[in-house]
Amino acid sequence: MAGKVIAENRRARFDYFLEDSFEAGLALTGTEVKSLRNGRANIAESYASVEGDEIMLINADIPPYAQANRFNHDPRRPRKLLLHRKQINRLIGAVQREGRTLVPVKLYWNDKGIAKLEVALAKGKKAHDKREATAERDWQRDKARLLREKG
Repeated sequence: MAGKVIAENRRARFDYFLEDSFEAGLALTGTEVKSLRNGRANIAESYASVEGDEIMLINADIPPYAQANRFNHDPRRPRKLLLHRKQINRLIGAVQREGRTLVPVKLYWNDKGIAKLEVALAKGKKAHDKREATAERDWQRDKARLLREKG
C-alpha cells in the first residue's frame, strides 16, 4: 500500500500555478478508511478552505463503504486537515492576504499506510496562460515524436 495513489486532481496543474505543496493528514472515520482501501475516492471538484483557525477539505467524495450499513459516513462531508500550527498559520495568511487558493493535488497512502493529502498553495491561471500551457505541451509532444522519427 505504501506510496499508492488513491486519487489525483490532474486538472489542478492546468487551472492553477502550483507554488508550495504540503503533506496533510486527514481526520477520517473508520468507514472512510475502508472505502479508501478499496481505492475509491474523488478529489477533482474539492478544495481546501479556512474555517476559523482550521483548514477543512470541502467537497471531496469518498463513497460509502458497502458493508457498513447504518454506520456509514456522509460521502461529501467536510474533513479536517491535520497540519502543524505554523503551517496552518502560513496557509491562512497566504489565503487571506495574498488571495491564494488551497488546492488538493493528490490523495495517497504514505509508508506507514496512513492516508495523506498533498495540498498546494496555488494562484489561478487566466485563459491565455492555459492556452500557452496547452501550446507548450503540444510542442513538447511534437518535438519528442520528431526526435524519435529522425533519431
